[in-house]
Amino acid sequence: MARRTKEDAQATRAALLDAAERVFAQHGVARTSLAQVAAEAGVTRGAVYWHFKDKVDLFTAMMGRAVQPLEDGLARLDDGPPGADPVQRLLAALADALRQIARDEQTRRVLTVAHFMVEHTDELGALRAHRIDKHSRHGEIIARVLAAGAQARGIALNPPAPQLGRAVHALVAGLVQDWLLAPHFELEPTALAALRALLAGAGMAPLVADQG
Repeated sequence: MARRTKEDAQATRAALLDAAERVFAQHGVARTSLAQVAAEAGVTRGAVYWHFKDKVDLFTAMMGRAVQPLEDGLARLDDGPPGADPVQRLLAALADALRQIARDEQTRRVLTVAHFMVEHTDELGALRAHRIDKHSRHGEIIARVLAAGAQARGIALNPPAPQLGRAVHALVAGLVQDWLLAPHFELEPTALAALRALLAGAGMAPLVADQG
């Protein structure tokens, strides 16, 4: 019985996250109520509060479920195998992320909500702060990888690693947002070509030609 109760709770939570994706995409996050999410999921509003403390918590869980593989791929860049070219690992991780965005419908849907359906209201201020923090952390990870790549090449980065890391992140994020708005180009090859050009200009071309 306990196992069944746990499975039921997990199913309800998943149904709420699925409903949130649909309702947020239709109405925007600020204009969506938890009652609407509950109705879409076919549960009571009390069930929403059992799983999520508020709308920000629900939105964060919805995003995390879809984009966690992207987050994990970046996090693993700090723990690359000895002897592997850091730049090569960076390009491979970003290629995996771009491929997921381009091919996985759920990832596209939640990223579209995050980019275009989160209004700048006091209620959702925590989401903006979380996004700023996440972008900063991603830029720092990329900067550390690029610093390791420069050390492997015996060069001094110009611009410095923090600036170049931020530029790499901004380039990828900007292309992703442009593609989500109107997918009129191939995301993965376009982004990788732009990344290779940016890195080569800083003397950071991969030591071994990548396959992306």
